Amino acid sequence: MKTELAVIFDMDGVIVHTNPYHSQAFRAFFAKRDLSPTDEEFAQHMFGKSNSYILKHFLQREIVGEEFLELEDEKESLFREIYAPNVEPIRGFFEFVKDLKANGIKTAVATSAPRANLDLISGKLNLPAYMESFMASEDVTAHKPDPQVYLTSAQRLGVSPADCVVFEDSFSGVSAAINAGMKVVGVLTSHPKEELPPCDLYIEDYREMSYNRVVALFD
Repeated sequence: MKTELAVIFDMDGVIVHTNPYHSQAFRAFFAKRDLSPTDEEFAQHMFGKSNSYILKHFLQREIVGEEFLELEDEKESLFREIYAPNVEPIRGFFEFVKDLKANGIKTAVATSAPRANLDLISGKLNLPAYMESFMASEDVTAHKPDPQVYLTSAQRLGVSPADCVVFEDSFSGVSAAINAGMKVVGVLTSHPKEELPPCDLYIEDYREMSYNRVVALFD
């Protein structure tokens, strides 16, 4: 068995089920521009994707520089306004995290979301009481599926990438964890397992998880 392990969580769809609220925010954002994406388009081109990709895809042009920052802030402000009264963890999350901490496991959050979203959710759920590291989109120069956010998180925790388990819900996120050389658990909140790269384990929520089940991934 490994002697020092770390567990790194993505945020959207992994700690909290935000996708319906992101959809509402994007619908309001696109409605102002006379666009009405379908549920299928959102599933394919929004969940787990960066805002840069989403805006480029739906607006059908490159969105860069100051314009990107302004449009991203408009959409994410809408999201925070809609989601703030509704923040709650995915079932079993805190019971699982407390089990990890009781057994000396280091934990972190590594999200592609903007820092303001992370701060909102972290504050509502008191995540700093349980996590040693937080990373948001502003903390990296290359986004998922690039492994930078996970490799940097492991470095911050002082744990080898090979001794880390990542919880992810999207194709790009799972790919980032695999590219980092880490174990990965697919959280099936956003996609069925057929739509994700092969994971070491799949769960519907954290009632299926425990410290012992994390350790067993390395046996």
